[in-house]
Amino acid sequence: MLAVLKAEDLGRIYESGLIFKKRHVALQGISLEMEAGKTLGLMGVSGSGKTTLGKILAGLERPSCGKVFFAGKDLRSMSGREYAAFRRAVQMVFQDPEGSLNPQKSIEQSIHEVLELLKIPGREWQDRTEEMLDMVGLSEELLCRYPSQISGGQCQRVALGRVLLLRPQAIILDEPTSALDISVQAQILNLLKYLQRDLGLAFLLISHQPEVIRFMAHDTIILEGGRTSII
Repeated sequence: MLAVLKAEDLGRIYESGLIFKKRHVALQGISLEMEAGKTLGLMGVSGSGKTTLGKILAGLERPSCGKVFFAGKDLRSMSGREYAAFRRAVQMVFQDPEGSLNPQKSIEQSIHEVLELLKIPGREWQDRTEEMLDMVGLSEELLCRYPSQISGGQCQRVALGRVLLLRPQAIILDEPTSALDISVQAQILNLLKYLQRDLGLAFLLISHQPEVIRFMAHDTIILEGGRTSII
């Protein structure tokens, strides 16, 4: 099966200092594949480079070396239109659900912001909003509220719903449940499994919780010292 997203020999090096340069090797020799309908688990201690790797795969940060392929095509050889399609098709959901939403905007405004970005006609906004809310298990009653007025689990569902409006093929999930209560974690993880089955999504699940990885992942890699190993 052709990987939705593939990395070959990725590396990321940070440099600091104006005169005496210091180099920090965050990632080196990273290769992995994300397949449709499957979850690849990524574990590692804090500071091991998990989020950096996720950002590179999502196009939010550039690698120092190596290649990323989307649907078999090297990102570096893509046209502007192809790269824009990649950026829409590969999304990232972060750890802090409330922090991923603008506190000054209502839930409805945050959703409409994405629909406007997608150039969806205004007459279709209500139907698209209702469809998204149903997909992530939220009530229309939440639309008039602000992020601070709803629970962490509801915020994470909204953040996930906004991503789904883009109709992605792959999602990088960076500790998506670690800030939530245990019971809410289970609800979100079950929702992710349902969405994956229904939409055929490829997930990279970043987590430091072995029980979460065991529940979700089809395959797992460990990131340590900037390098990966398979378990």
